Amino acid sequence: MLLTVTTTHRPATDLGYLLAKHPARLQAFDLAFGKAHVFYPEASETRCTAALLLDIDPVSLSRGRRDRGGAPLEPYVNDRPYAASSFLSVAIAQVFGTALAGRCKERSELVETPIPLRARLPSLPCRGGEGLLRELFEPLGYRIEAERKPLDPRFIDWGDSPYFDVTLEASVRLRDLLDHLYVLVPVLDDQKHYWVGEDELDKLLRHGEGWLATHPAREAIASRYLKHRRSLAREALDRLTIDEQPDPEAAEEQGNTEEAAVEAPLRLNDVRLAMVLAELKRGGAARVLDLGCGEGKLLRALLAERQFTDIVGLDVSHRSLEMASERLGTERMSERERQRLKLLHGSLTYRDQRLVGFDAAAVVEVIEHLDPQRLEAFARVLFGHTRPAKIVLTTPNAEYNAAFPNLPAGRFRHRDHRFEWTRSEFRAWAGLTASQFGYAVDFQPVGAEDPVHGPATQLCVFSLLKPT
Repeated sequence: MLLTVTTTHRPATDLGYLLAKHPARLQAFDLAFGKAHVFYPEASETRCTAALLLDIDPVSLSRGRRDRGGAPLEPYVNDRPYAASSFLSVAIAQVFGTALAGRCKERSELVETPIPLRARLPSLPCRGGEGLLRELFEPLGYRIEAERKPLDPRFIDWGDSPYFDVTLEASVRLRDLLDHLYVLVPVLDDQKHYWVGEDELDKLLRHGEGWLATHPAREAIASRYLKHRRSLAREALDRLTIDEQPDPEAAEEQGNTEEAAVEAPLRLNDVRLAMVLAELKRGGAARVLDLGCGEGKLLRALLAERQFTDIVGLDVSHRSLEMASERLGTERMSERERQRLKLLHGSLTYRDQRLVGFDAAAVVEVIEHLDPQRLEAFARVLFGHTRPAKIVLTTPNAEYNAAFPNLPAGRFRHRDHRFEWTRSEFRAWAGLTASQFGYAVDFQPVGAEDPVHGPATQLCVFSLLKPT
């Protein structure tokens, strides 16, 4: 299995600095499945080529396999030593890890500079044909040369193989080329030599940062890279779409302003936060989460209470977190105060180990911003994985909207709301969720209750039931 990377950037031998591999040395690296060799077939001021050659031992691999299904000789006679595959991705990460991470002390300015690069893979399986190859690489700006290999040149009647001799050319950062190869080679092969789990999803998002979210074939990429595990592929796509819109934070800010104007006559936000704070204090919680913390209004109230020793604010918006940091004056805090507070970027719809082990969580005017089809994932993450002993959750009461004189009929209070529940709808969802995950529920009105429309905001306290 061979990969070569060539540049005509001057001096071309700077490629050795970027790869952290000296052009004058032949280097070998032990891998779990064989050896990797790095050498330079050419190295001059005008042109430099680095080669990564994998020597895979299929016999050693077969001895470590538990699944011995298929043909008797399949573990020993296969294309893995010759065709580019997930073995190549592992080798890139281990042998060229410094370049992949974008680190280079000697040529730090070159790390972020696009340079002319030409990558060649003499035997690349494209299970989907040349069309898929172009669908994956052309949107990233590569010029592609692809020659399909026959199954056997001596027997033309046998037809074509799935293997191509592929050359990719573009002016890109070296780290980007390596990221693209790391992700897309296994996608083209549509196989992986190891178990695919949650950590593989994180690898996809890490190496796909900056390009995968806007790639037109991102659904196919996620599915194939994650070995067609639907739940993982869905989660990957959900996490990618967090930053999909051109400026979601600006739209959110505008919506917040409009919502505040609607609710201002009732001072609803002040009443809501006071009730949430009182519920969090009741029961003696010390470690508290503010999920969807926004600009930090509840966080400020939590910091004023010495009862809370560990406070975490989580939000999907970088801008909101920056505003929260500024509002709370984190730069002026004492070291002791800074240790009490953490601001984290993240989503409510995928599991986050950083949020496990807390006494209580507040989810204030947040769930109505989620797409209805994501509510199941939200409940599974919060009630099933994060699982605090107490959860205080608020959401608008859609019935009360008719009582707002400055809210047009049929309009939600916030332009980003995906739904707004009536009292019966909220009770149905909360009751079902509590029953499913082992919580008791208590509903409370926020603000004065209209005799027809009820309260403006609905509040529910979920309390984790102790096992009997």
